Amino acid sequence: NAGSGQAEGALERVLAALRRLPVPVHHAWGNHELYNFSRARLARSGLNSRPAGAVPPCQAYHFSPAAPFRVVVLDAYDLSTLGRDPGSPRYRESLQLLREKNPNDDLNSPAGLQEPQFVEFNGGFSQAQLDWFNEVLKFSDENQEKVVVTGHLPIHPGASNGVCLAWNYRDALSVIHSHRCVVCCLAGHLHDGAYCLDSHGVHHLTLEGVIETPPESNAFGTIYVYEDKMILKGRGRISDRVMHF
Repeated sequence: NAGSGQAEGALERVLAALRRLPVPVHHAWGNHELYNFSRARLARSGLNSRPAGAVPPCQAYHFSPAAPFRVVVLDAYDLSTLGRDPGSPRYRESLQLLREKNPNDDLNSPAGLQEPQFVEFNGGFSQAQLDWFNEVLKFSDENQEKVVVTGHLPIHPGASNGVCLAWNYRDALSVIHSHRCVVCCLAGHLHDGAYCLDSHGVHHLTLEGVIETPPESNAFGTIYVYEDKMILKGRGRISDRVMHF
């Protein structure tokens, strides 16, 4: 849409559909939003569901839909060149990191990389966001909550194809594994979807991309949450899944 000048109209069509829902909607930005809009524009749009005044200074936030559950939404493009002003410090920091890891002329090519996740269509987490994440999980540990972490990018190689993965996924996993509260990590980005149960008993579910759904058909998933499990009932491309914890 960005190349044809239709981004604003397409966004309004999406928001109009979402406004009809009788339930709260929580957003996590991904690369396709950032192809079409700057972060500043998205912050002023209906795709911004981060509470005013929340920390850190990125799009990460958390909420509790019902006790004892908490949902943490990570900003997987906190470190990224996408949607950033090329003159900004964060853009320069992100570009420097990307070029250190990816010497290819095409920064979207993982060819020959030892760490193939370092491509421009992925992103990563700043230290400030990781520190904030650690504090949120510490709070949830102390209050015996169960936490679902979500964000656009997978943060475990087992729930990825090796390329569609957060740049510094190991740092995010290190935070998660230092706490007891996280039961599941939900992601998108990899259109084929993937799943793994990691060594600490955390479920990592990458949902299939509904963008691959044929016209005039449907695809969605409903997750039923219980004290000891989550059950995903899928339709169309979305696969069923039972995750015990």
